[in-house]
Amino acid sequence: MPAPVTTPDAATSHTVQWHRTPAAPAAQPGPWSVQAIQVLLDKPLLDLLFEAQTVHRQHWPAGDIELATLLSVKTGGCPENCGYCPQSAEFDTGVQADKLMAVDEVVRAAQAAKDAGATRFCMGAAWRAPKDRDIEKMSELVSAVKGLGLQTCATLGMLQAHQAQALKESGLDYYNHNLDTAPEYYQDVVSTRAYQDRLDTLQHVRAAGISVCCGGIVGMGEAPVHRAGLIAQLANLNPYPESVPINSLVRVPGTPLADSAPIDPFDFVRVIAVARITMPTARVRLSAGRQQMGDAVQALCFMAGANSIFYGDKLLVTGNPDVQADVQLLHKLGLQGHQVSAMD
Repeated sequence: MPAPVTTPDAATSHTVQWHRTPAAPAAQPGPWSVQAIQVLLDKPLLDLLFEAQTVHRQHWPAGDIELATLLSVKTGGCPENCGYCPQSAEFDTGVQADKLMAVDEVVRAAQAAKDAGATRFCMGAAWRAPKDRDIEKMSELVSAVKGLGLQTCATLGMLQAHQAQALKESGLDYYNHNLDTAPEYYQDVVSTRAYQDRLDTLQHVRAAGISVCCGGIVGMGEAPVHRAGLIAQLANLNPYPESVPINSLVRVPGTPLADSAPIDPFDFVRVIAVARITMPTARVRLSAGRQQMGDAVQALCFMAGANSIFYGDKLLVTGNPDVQADVQLLHKLGLQGHQVSAMD
């Protein structure tokens, strides 16, 4: 094992402890059936945590947490009807539609994120499917952020093959396109696109040579079997995603899912653990909903194998723990923000 290298950052209390990121997902251990994943989800919690942490330490250094920042570069006005999303034009959530941000605005935000310790900068735009002229503008943003030495990620909706290639040529490292839930439950969440549309976009992204960031949302009224089905879909992608964000629904007034019963915190931890077991070399990201979890549940998620968080006080248009709260939590748990170069 390589010797640790420590470089203090007085401004953020982050240190560089290890410098290791797998080059590619490990070979598939074989197809994961929904039934096999359900068996994992049903294990006694402490046994499941032990198994997940064991798998985690076989593939990742202990205490290694990736910090990523997400900025909404084009907010609101989306024509889709995703039941969880406050940016849909169909719902009255108080979110105002804005135009795409200017390059200098995005660069300032990216530099601030880098100064605060973030290593990956994600840009989100509320499009169903961007037009080619939108991709040209996004490519300019990606190139500018890449020039700061940050990893770049974008989530822009459905892509065509030539659009994914253009983003790759601009320097895009990751593309986020979540599956949201199991295919059997998908139409209960959104009816303006098909599940296959999401899979097609992921295929275009892979073919362009862009790394995949793909996860889902739990707490949308789905049954446990649908959580197993979501993980099965993710784990059986070939290869599975390099980054897997697991979101706990943020119930926004005005959206159809605003009255959904919150997921039991231990059930959320179980989802994190099974994602780690089935996708050993993926970055499993503790994403939306952290603000409602509290420190103890987040700590269990890290024990379960989460090794990435979104960092900053806002995720697109919903709240997130502030930077100082995250610094304090990582310090209390003995975890370190993982500083990576843009070439990792």
